[in-house]
Amino acid sequence: MSEFSHINERGEASMVDVSNKTPSVREARAEGFVRMKATTLTAILEGNHHKGDVFGVARIAGIQAAKQTSLLIPLCHPLMLSKVAVDFAAEPEQQRVRITSLCKLTGGTGVEMEALTAVSVAALTLFDMCKAVDPGMTIEGIRVLEKLGGKTGRWVAADESLTNGNEALT
Repeated sequence: MSEFSHINERGEASMVDVSNKTPSVREARAEGFVRMKATTLTAILEGNHHKGDVFGVARIAGIQAAKQTSLLIPLCHPLMLSKVAVDFAAEPEQQRVRITSLCKLTGGTGVEMEALTAVSVAALTLFDMCKAVDPGMTIEGIRVLEKLGGKTGRWVAADESLTNGNEALT
């Protein structure tokens, strides 16, 4: 067997067998940023954006995306998520929006990909809704902040305590 879990003995891509793993509560948090013009951010925050509730639509898109991760990422397992949350925090001094996600389940495999997918699609949706007025936006810094559960227990990004005021996973 190969040392890489997604490669079989013949060197072919293969979905990992998690059927013998002990189910545990697993959680993951991720973040990403959409940098934009100050006027774009102001329009979103004041509810004056011509496409309506940008954060509301992007939140629903992120939640839907987390639930569809296994259809988007070929070797991801379909998961029965018990919680998906997507939140937005305006950072006007940096002309950006911070998007965070939390995914949770009880199962035999982690939810990092679902948390990353939620943030990514929420960011893409925000971009899509605002591109007509601000085509120069950038999507940046998508990463896992924290994961909990499974054999490795808890993992936190090295600089997480410096950049995030949110509460840690429970």
